[in-house]
Amino acid sequence: MADPSSYRPKPGQIPDSPGVYRFRDEHRRVIYVGKAKNLRQRLANYFQDLAGLHPRTRTMVTTAASVEWTVVSTEVEALQLEYSWIKEYDPRFNVKYRDDKSYPYLAVTLNEDFPRVQVMRGAKKKGVRYFGPYGHAWAIRETVDLMLRVFPVRTCSAGVFKNAARTGRPCLLGYIGKCSAPCVGRVTPEEHRELAEDFCDFMAGRTGTYIRRLEKDMMLAAEEMEYERAARLRDDAEALKRAMEKSAVVLADATDADLIAVAEDELEAAVQIFHVRGGRVRGQRGWVTDKVEAVDTAGLVEHALQQLYGEETGDSVPKEVLVPALPEDPEAVSQWLAGRRGSQVSLRIPQRGDKKDLMVTVQRNAQQALGLHKTKRASDLTTRSRALEEIAEALGLDTAPLRIECYDISHLQGDDVVASMVVFEDGLARKSEYRRFQIKGFEGQDDVRSMHEVIGRRFKRYLQEKERTGEWEEPQESGPVPTGPVPAPELAGGAGPGGGEPREDEAREDQAREDQAREDEPREDDGRPKRFAYPPQLVVVDGGQPQVAAAKRALDELGIDDIAVCGLAKRLEEVWLPDDDDPVVLPRSSEGLYLLQRVRDEAHRFAITYQRAKRAKRIRSSPLDDVAGLGETRKQALIKHFGSVKKLRQATIDEICQVPGIGRRTAESVAAALASTAPAAPAVNTATGEIIEDDDGGTS
Repeated sequence: MADPSSYRPKPGQIPDSPGVYRFRDEHRRVIYVGKAKNLRQRLANYFQDLAGLHPRTRTMVTTAASVEWTVVSTEVEALQLEYSWIKEYDPRFNVKYRDDKSYPYLAVTLNEDFPRVQVMRGAKKKGVRYFGPYGHAWAIRETVDLMLRVFPVRTCSAGVFKNAARTGRPCLLGYIGKCSAPCVGRVTPEEHRELAEDFCDFMAGRTGTYIRRLEKDMMLAAEEMEYERAARLRDDAEALKRAMEKSAVVLADATDADLIAVAEDELEAAVQIFHVRGGRVRGQRGWVTDKVEAVDTAGLVEHALQQLYGEETGDSVPKEVLVPALPEDPEAVSQWLAGRRGSQVSLRIPQRGDKKDLMVTVQRNAQQALGLHKTKRASDLTTRSRALEEIAEALGLDTAPLRIECYDISHLQGDDVVASMVVFEDGLARKSEYRRFQIKGFEGQDDVRSMHEVIGRRFKRYLQEKERTGEWEEPQESGPVPTGPVPAPELAGGAGPGGGEPREDEAREDQAREDQAREDEPREDDGRPKRFAYPPQLVVVDGGQPQVAAAKRALDELGIDDIAVCGLAKRLEEVWLPDDDDPVVLPRSSEGLYLLQRVRDEAHRFAITYQRAKRAKRIRSSPLDDVAGLGETRKQALIKHFGSVKKLRQATIDEICQVPGIGRRTAESVAAALASTAPAAPAVNTATGEIIEDDDGGTS
């Protein structure tokens, strides 16, 4: 625990202008971000007598080891910079709202030549018009099904669209009149885009115009005795009315507004948002968060506004935002919202009428959400705390293991040997900390040796981080303990006996597309969470006595003696400790055993998923994969030109050179690679004895 006076800046050093400040801990991690109109006055509040501080603030300032600040010109700039840094550094003492579910949106892809209507989740994309969020995806599909009668916009995937364009035949929706079939040219791209824009206008609340137009056309058709057309127009108008009835009118003046309500207690807060467009509730969402900093209702509202609109622009920010309490600087927040929207935004507390009545409804939803969350969380907290205490007691630990790491080895008869590392913090999975490894120190099946290699590589990275930050003290004992700077970890190389020289981690390359954010190497001392930088209190290995001994030996070789190790054997669910001949047997009803099983099963799932992916990738491999400098584009060009690998193998170098982008040197490499690989045995139809020719362009 640090003394705040040890890092308190001199009053004259702190400017009295607006700015954003960051508190860092002894490891240079950013633990709190805040903003202030006057930095000198705000920071002085943190360095008063500890007895006068809020308990959460006191915990933060005693955890911190330094404070720094950045001066900005206006309060609006401070608000934007604070939001950016909270998103970037993920500080542990800042309130961070997280959605309690993944909400579906109705999306119209106006960024495509032929816009498509579909259900979308996740991050919003540029050029796509969103409506919602909705509580359920089926609600979106029901609404779209009704509206396609009037606005027959494309809803098919890119593959279906291209196939229809190639064959000249539309899909079923095109035949039944629920798609204008732009894929076969029934409408021009301009006409189809106009349909999509009309669809968006209707969803945005401009509904009366279309219904009145349909009813007028219906009456004209009836007067001209075109009764079939009149009946169709009547059905179209009814379909639009049914779609409108799915969201009741709550504000008679057709207002576009978002209503935000907060329910809170000393420890937690729940936020509910109603999205009202055209006077109708078009979407609803909610968040629940721990109050890790001393914050009042106004502060919670400000954090919610940042979370809600920090990534939004244009019409996604409504003209009016109704809140239960105004932020500390409402003018600056209003200016920030106006900048996101591009026009004036009204931020206020409703005082009377329909808007106040609707705010009561939103507040009631927030109270119910908080009550439901506390009902679940109370049980979860009690159970998790009891589980961690039982584990500590059974393993003889001084404190409960708040961070547990579990390792598992997976392979298929000795091929594609991989390992997984999963992390549980406070009894909950921390998926952003999961890691995967390839075992390349040796060939074949040896789980014990693999476990030794993985544990050694993981904790070498940990020691490297400690050495870089100056926390590592060089051991005095002789032996295998490393002296001097700790070498970079060999995340894919062999560190075990006979493993050869270590190599760089190739597993992260396989994972880069889905885990890019956590695979990128952080810059030095930038406050971001580091990979492998935080040690666990407990290492769990999937296995019995041999695997536990291998893990303990790897830690001993690195001079690490403050991390507990245990293993969980699948056969009898026994817990094995290093150097113990007999296992620890936890009762079957033990919450501690249940938590260890969850951790072990999660590690097994993560490992086997990776192993299967690698095996599938190997099976799909081609002889062309070994040609240096031959990328995917030129591989496809070769296959497309010759039709299959078999025909490519029969081609001469001069014929290969005729493929666009293939030079003579590359052609020679391709021919050599194909000549060195024997063609696969021909497939035989077992029913007829017929030999099946390989002309499908696949691997050979």
